[in-house]
Order: sequence, then C-alpha cells, then structure tokens
Amino acid sequence: MYQFDSRVRYSEVNSGRKLTLPALLNYMQDCCTFQSEQLGVGVDYLAGEHAAWVLSSWEVEVLRSPKLGDEIHVKTWPYDFKGFYGSRNFLLEDAAGETLVRANSLWVFMDTQRMRPARISDSVCLAYENEMAEPLAGAWSERKICVPAGGEEKPAIPVARYWIDTNHHMNNEKYVEVAEEYLPEGCEPARFRVEYRKAAVFGDMLYPTVRKEDGQTTVVLADGAQKPYAIVQFIEKQ
Repeated sequence: MYQFDSRVRYSEVNSGRKLTLPALLNYMQDCCTFQSEQLGVGVDYLAGEHAAWVLSSWEVEVLRSPKLGDEIHVKTWPYDFKGFYGSRNFLLEDAAGETLVRANSLWVFMDTQRMRPARISDSVCLAYENEMAEPLAGAWSERKICVPAGGEEKPAIPVARYWIDTNHHMNNEKYVEVAEEYLPEGCEPARFRVEYRKAAVFGDMLYPTVRKEDGQTTVVLADGAQKPYAIVQFIEKQ
C-alpha cells in the first residue's frame, strides 16, 4: 500500500468548507501517480515506452467529507492485473485513521502509438509485484453505467485548454467537475460513479444530457453524434 499525507487546502473546498469532488479525485490520481513514480514506471518511463494508463471507470463512496484544514492520509494499491486491465483501490482517512472515502477503479494499459489497449508489459508487472494487495471488502457496481431513458439536454460546453493532461486528453476529474454543476444546490452525494467511453481533447464540444430519478442524477457528456465521452452518476444520501 502506498500512502501520502496532506492537509485540505482552502483552494480545494467548496462554499461549505468541504473538500470538492474534483479535488478528491485529484488526491487519488496524485496518489497512484506518486506510487508509479516511486517505482520507476511513472509518466516519463511510460512515455518512453509509448504507453499510458487510461482510466476506464471508478466508483467512489463518500462516508464523510474532509473539511478545510483537516489532515488526511491518501492510500492506494493495485489488486489485479489481467490482460490490458489493471484494478486499483483507494482510501482516504482522517488523522485518527478513520475511513472517509473508499474507491474502486479500473484502468486500461494503452499503446499510445497505435492508440489501442495493450497487454501490460512485463516491466510494469514486475515493478508492482510487491505492491499488490487484497481488494477492499464489499460489493462494487459493474463498470458500465445503465443510463435511464429520457433526460434534459443542456447547452454545449467547449473543452478548455487547461482541462488537458499529460496524455493530451481532458483530465478525468474535469468530467466530474462539469457534471456536478447539474446537481441540486447543497447536494452531497454518498456515492458517485464514472464510466469513460472515449477521450475528449481540446476543442471538442461536450453535449450534456441530465436524467434524474430515484435519488440519482446521471449526466451523459457526449459528442455531437450523441456518443458519450463519459457518463457520471451521483447517488444522493438517503
């Protein structure tokens, strides 16, 4: 298990002084990136191998949101490599070690020259050999999100330059940041899921469709032909 410690910054909280969902996702992405860098299979190494990890989906359970100034421990570990898929868990804990957030994620190892999934290389598998651990207990949802029928179409949104990451794609957390705008004021999801279908790049347009039912808000961010870039689903607290 890899861990780094931090403290919730003013720049990471909302009007209620709680950690925002995009900031939460950034902590988790940073944590697994730090682990990869420490193991010698980070961004520069993968670029030299014409490879990259691309997020396919994740599910995040928020038990309690950390607040401004709170000390937090961010933890991650891979628990399965199979073909071109890698599975990884995350934990966010408070200073006393109480669990605040649990997450499950599925990643795809990509050949960036052919832009196709590729078998996880032996060197990457070897680097993580001693880092593998048991998955978090409990049931997780399927990778694919079932989108309810109907919904309300919203105005198109251009993909901004500052949303682009080192893979030259719209960063994973930005989809959640866009989708969160369609939640009711003050809504604090107990759980949210994201399924990534294809990568948006600078200059693309996102066409949102919002569907609300049974305490769930599902946001489809699609292209002009209504093919989804990503599907974000928020499950409200009961």
